[in-house]
Amino acid sequence: MAPQLFFCLLFLTCCCTVTLAQMPFDCCLSVKNKEVNKHAIVDYYSQVSGQGCSVDAMILVTRSSRNLCVPPEESWVRAVVAHVNRLREWCKKNNYKGNRCKDVKRI
Repeated sequence: MAPQLFFCLLFLTCCCTVTLAQMPFDCCLSVKNKEVNKHAIVDYYSQVSGQGCSVDAMILVTRSSRNLCVPPEESWVRAVVAHVNRLREWCKKNNYKGNRCKDVKRI
């Protein structure tokens, strides 16, 4: 009885480990090179191909929590990222008060 229980638990452990290892990441499958209003963006992060995702992308997060997948090498994307960095600094100096800092992630 004990060996059967041991093998049953071992089997379940292996199945759970394989299942967790195969969980997909939330990746951009493509990017859209359409300029967005920099005032609508409150956060961003980078997606690098080869680290679980198939394309390089910059993910811009809007005030309404939508993720927009854009090409990271475009000049307008770099301008939006610079704007978000300035916004974060400004909000930090002002203790995240006011409508301008609404939805901005604290740094």
